[in-house]
Amino acid sequence: MAEFKLHCFAQSGNAYKSALMLACCEADWEAVWIDFFNGQTRKAEWRDTVNEMGEAPVLEHGGKKLTQSGVINAYLSKHFKKLGAENDDEELEVLRWTLFDNHKLSGVLGPYRFLNVLMPTAPDPAVMNFLKGRLDAAFAVLEVQLGRQPFVALDRPTIADLSCAGYVFYPADELNFDFKADYPNISAWMDRLKELPGWKPPYEMMPGEIFRAQR
Repeated sequence: MAEFKLHCFAQSGNAYKSALMLACCEADWEAVWIDFFNGQTRKAEWRDTVNEMGEAPVLEHGGKKLTQSGVINAYLSKHFKKLGAENDDEELEVLRWTLFDNHKLSGVLGPYRFLNVLMPTAPDPAVMNFLKGRLDAAFAVLEVQLGRQPFVALDRPTIADLSCAGYVFYPADELNFDFKADYPNISAWMDRLKELPGWKPPYEMMPGEIFRAQR
């Protein structure tokens, strides 16, 4: 039996953040597949026994059950003493960029991708244009930051990088972004992240096949 269990599914960028953290820490872990598209996380049993928020990922370890990728990765960082801060100022910087990702990047790119390829009905173009505008602004901030230093929060990789990387490694047709052409600093950062131990793209890291909604 593995030491860590991560409830996840391949289409979840937030789950990928924690799966990637476990892999980078070379943890003894196993993925527990969530049947998200048939409503598993929305059922009363899931909310009563796994996560009352009805969300993924969920990490089980040593009697603990942790939710929210930022919390999970902060816990794993302290447990393994990897990809974390070394002083209070660094900790604040890592938190600052993790929150930036949650509110400005993953918090928008996740719904944008979901509407683009995972919803059974075609999205409203006006909604997609609105979300695209917000993403362009967020990626512009990240592009400038990664022109100043090799990683998002510090001069070395941290959990802030894994947070910002939650969705960018999904196939290009899911995202409608060409990072190499439009954001060269982000593209170079992605290449650096691929050098981390245990790195794999999300569809190879977690259970579940590439899914496209039938329209």
